[in-house]
Amino acid sequence: MFRTTEISDAAYESANLRFITVKTNKLKGRGDICVFVPPMANLEDLPLVILLHGVYGSAWVWSQKAGVHISALEMMENGEIPPMVIAMPSDGLWGDGSGYLPHNQKDFESWIVDDVPNAVIENISSVSKKSELFISGLSMGGFGALRLGVKYHNRFKAISGHSSITDVEQMDLFVEESLDNYKQEDAWENSVWGLIKKNKNHLPHLRFDCGSEDQLIAYNRKLHEQLEEHEIPHVYEEFNGAHEWTYWSEHIKDTLRFFASHS
Repeated sequence: MFRTTEISDAAYESANLRFITVKTNKLKGRGDICVFVPPMANLEDLPLVILLHGVYGSAWVWSQKAGVHISALEMMENGEIPPMVIAMPSDGLWGDGSGYLPHNQKDFESWIVDDVPNAVIENISSVSKKSELFISGLSMGGFGALRLGVKYHNRFKAISGHSSITDVEQMDLFVEESLDNYKQEDAWENSVWGLIKKNKNHLPHLRFDCGSEDQLIAYNRKLHEQLEEHEIPHVYEEFNGAHEWTYWSEHIKDTLRFFASHS
């Protein structure tokens, strides 16, 4: 599947985190994935959660700024969620953020939906082709998770977004690169709602949330209203908080519970 694969040595790993680097044609180079693997013995065909970061970040941020691996293990030990593997890939490290979209001769979209699951299956024995797939993310990663989860609904069982960008135009709030880099030829590909409308009869289980003080709150409320107006089942929640890690480190737990309820 990959010309070269490197995985961290168990002798030097900590906190149940492993690190994978693969060479992929999708990125015209190498991509990194941080993977949380539950320490319980004899686990097979575990659910795989793909967790996407926002602008400016990389494969390390969900663990090193939100401690998601610590929260997940505590929830597993408390019986709140079953064991699951969490893959946290880089977005391809283009500009301030790739948007998880194909552009500039690189396929950041296929990197996530094709290469990341295959790299984990190839390197982590507790994940297999039988594993159920889930996808979530924050901000730009929320856009990626909702957009890709809907577009590839035949692969993902449930999807979730936190403080999500809902349209390519909102990338302009965060990146210095021109929006022309991100815009897809088909207009409906540029928004979460556009993809939902096109795939409304084949949607995975869907949830998203946003902080009441977040700069993206109006866009998330609008998406919620559009879904309600068209009677499309979903879970939408608002909590206190802004566009910040203290919010995401707390509410990623809601996503893990949501995925557990559909596993």
